[in-house]
Amino acid sequence: MAGAIASRMSFSSLKRKQPKTFTVRVGTMDAEMEFSCEVKWKGKDLFDLVCRTLGLRETWFFGLQYTIKDTVAWLKMDKKVLDHDVPTEEPVTFHFLAKFYPENAEEELVQEITQHLFFLQYGDYDPNVHKRGFLAQEELLPKRVINLYQMTPEMWEERITAWYAEHRGRARDEAEMEYLKIAQDLEMYGVNYFAIRNKKGTELLLGVDALGLHIYDPDNRLTPKISFPWNEIRNISYSDKEFTIKPLDKKIDVFKFNSSKLRVNKLILQLCIGNHDLFMRRRKADSLEVQQMKAQAREEKARKQMERQRLAREKQMREEAERTRDELERRLMQLKEEATMANEALMRSEETADLLAEKAQITEEEAKLLAQKAAEAEQEMQRIKATAIRTEEEKRLMEQKVLEAEMLALKMAEESERRAKEADQLKQDLQEARESERRAKQKLLEITSKSSYTQSMNSSTTALPTDLPSFNLISESLSFDFKDTDMKRLSMEIEKEKVEYMEKSKHLQEQLNELKTEIEALKLKERETALDILHNENASRGNSKHNTIKKLTLQSTKSRVAFFEEL
Repeated sequence: MAGAIASRMSFSSLKRKQPKTFTVRVGTMDAEMEFSCEVKWKGKDLFDLVCRTLGLRETWFFGLQYTIKDTVAWLKMDKKVLDHDVPTEEPVTFHFLAKFYPENAEEELVQEITQHLFFLQYGDYDPNVHKRGFLAQEELLPKRVINLYQMTPEMWEERITAWYAEHRGRARDEAEMEYLKIAQDLEMYGVNYFAIRNKKGTELLLGVDALGLHIYDPDNRLTPKISFPWNEIRNISYSDKEFTIKPLDKKIDVFKFNSSKLRVNKLILQLCIGNHDLFMRRRKADSLEVQQMKAQAREEKARKQMERQRLAREKQMREEAERTRDELERRLMQLKEEATMANEALMRSEETADLLAEKAQITEEEAKLLAQKAAEAEQEMQRIKATAIRTEEEKRLMEQKVLEAEMLALKMAEESERRAKEADQLKQDLQEARESERRAKQKLLEITSKSSYTQSMNSSTTALPTDLPSFNLISESLSFDFKDTDMKRLSMEIEKEKVEYMEKSKHLQEQLNELKTEIEALKLKERETALDILHNENASRGNSKHNTIKKLTLQSTKSRVAFFEEL
């Protein structure tokens, strides 16, 4: 009895010690999150929690991935988390990744968060931030691509930066969508490859993607040898390593293939079922949930468009204010320089006037002195003439002296006249100098008044950005309870934006081709891989991914099944 009680007590204490929760770490493509999960939780409980945390509603593209013995697996929604073959140590790690891919990203990806999870963007170009060397730590290109071209990291950075700057101002969602549109046209986009054998034992690759099942040669993952769209497949099942595909046309025999590893069979089946369901769903009318999401996305897009326009207006006004301020500051500096030059000219004019006045005074005094000497010479000549000379010698000497006196008087008169003219000229120069001084003072007065006005204008302009008109959008204005006229105007704006977006896309494609042409001459052909060569051959022939699959499905399903079995 005592032993039974002790046994029950031991069992109940053991039961109490069992943990009721466990820690899970989920990594997205740009972050990590940790959650405390209940032991009884199923995969759907954890998956829904992650989606709610991310604000994601288009959940059907994603899943929680983990690894078992080097094999990828996905968490099942209807199975307990801890019942999966996951590591027992905590935290249990999963990766939140895209499990299925859209056929057309632009039409199918409604939410911005969905689009963002398919691709992460770096932000807008800013010359003050993105200076030389800013890409040194960024892994923008695979090393294989870098080694394929005879280009230094500096050369790559120069080209990428120039292209990045050219697309300054492009919204992040637009940039992401352009990237996804390019990616979805690549041959290996969204394809999961698995090694298989047909009934003859030929080693092949099975490709599972959004369009259907594709059969590849193991050495060529780009161009399928045969394809089966999902609308031609009725049922897929497996037993042990053997898969059975039942065509939609019941008159056509089933065809089979064997997988290389038993543990990947569940993964192949999951991907087939999920892609098939999405393929058929795309070709039906949107569900109410998707219709609501699209309506909300349109409203959100309209709101963001209005917000972008408001910010663009504010930015334009701020830039104009800054340009006006810079122009006024430049003008102020110019006026200050002109004032300085006017002051210097005034000082030089004053100094010149003083020198001219002094020189005029000296010249005038010299003229007076010369006039006095000339008068004295005239008196001397008259006195000599009045003197009576009796002898011829005295007369001759007297005539000579008279002649010399006359010549001296004439010379003195000419010098006096020259000095008088020079005095007059100096007086005129003095008058002009004083007039220049007056004009310089007047100009200085004008510059001083302009400078004061400019400073007042500059102070008022500097405050302009803070006094910009307010564009605050109150909550009532964001309810999108539009009138008919508002809806028409909004529809016209959206249509205009769509046209502009298409033009931008076309321009972007042209730029891509120019970039390819520019760097093609620097490619090292000897470093090209087999896939590079195959891709270039497809591009030169004009064979795109969708064109190739369309050509392969021109034949009947029956003939394609027969072709597969004979590979």
